[in-house]
Amino acid sequence: MTDLNVLRIFIAAAELGSFSAAAVRLKLTRSAVAKAIARLEQSTDTRLFQRTTRTIVLTDEGRILLERCAKTIEYLEDSLEDMSSRRNEPRGILRMTLPSAFGRSEVMPVLSKYLHRWPRVDAEVSFSDRTIDLIADGFDLAVRLGGYNINEDLVSRVIARQRLSLCASPSYLEENGIPRTLAEIKQHQGIHFSQHGKLLPWQLRNDRGEEIQMETSCRVRFDAGEALRDAAVAGFGIAQLPEFLLRKAVEDGRLVRILEESEPEWMPVLVLYPTRKFMSPKVRLFIDSLVEAKI
Repeated sequence: MTDLNVLRIFIAAAELGSFSAAAVRLKLTRSAVAKAIARLEQSTDTRLFQRTTRTIVLTDEGRILLERCAKTIEYLEDSLEDMSSRRNEPRGILRMTLPSAFGRSEVMPVLSKYLHRWPRVDAEVSFSDRTIDLIADGFDLAVRLGGYNINEDLVSRVIARQRLSLCASPSYLEENGIPRTLAEIKQHQGIHFSQHGKLLPWQLRNDRGEEIQMETSCRVRFDAGEALRDAAVAGFGIAQLPEFLLRKAVEDGRLVRILEESEPEWMPVLVLYPTRKFMSPKVRLFIDSLVEAKI
């Protein structure tokens, strides 16, 4: 069986593209790194790097090995860390992907307090309103608004709920009138969220209290919540926005809620993480922090 330390050396060399850089990271000599790679290639009977006097480049076989063993070793280390003691101080890099506006306004304050409490944890944060492949992109967790397109390989947990409201600017309503029914709203210009080229319909409730979906005439669509709100403020039309994006604009008089009686059930805010038997303390405690914060 190949020593796991040899695989760690291989991963470092592959990620850094240099035996010398891998030696510095791992506090080894360059010769020790080169010999470890040579032993790994001999034991697998496979060339993992193409070498020149200045650079090393992964072969196709090397790329396959890197993809397979990097995540496996991370899982093993997380499992051993968790088994040693679930009360151990969390450590390592916490990688997460967050919706842009919600992440900045609601999650960042929680992360700040978490990092202050646990100084041995670093964080890598990606902001995007697009659906990210959590596992393929190597994230520990994701926060997502709404329960759409959840990968069955992920665990989901509701950490909050957000009110969803239809709204428009005073200038738009003055020019086009205030819709009083769902039938009337279909005559108006809508602003919709778009994901992967697909328009997401509004979630509403009809007169019988039934949840329905509705699309309207839509000349402009966006893939970012803040852009959707700004377009509504600018008078492009009617938008459906969550409370965290809408609240201040309503308080300032830049947006007006309409058809409040047709609002749907409050939208869930989910935290998603890969299915695994053992969860590292850094992930578990951050999810607990999100729940406790009641964002």
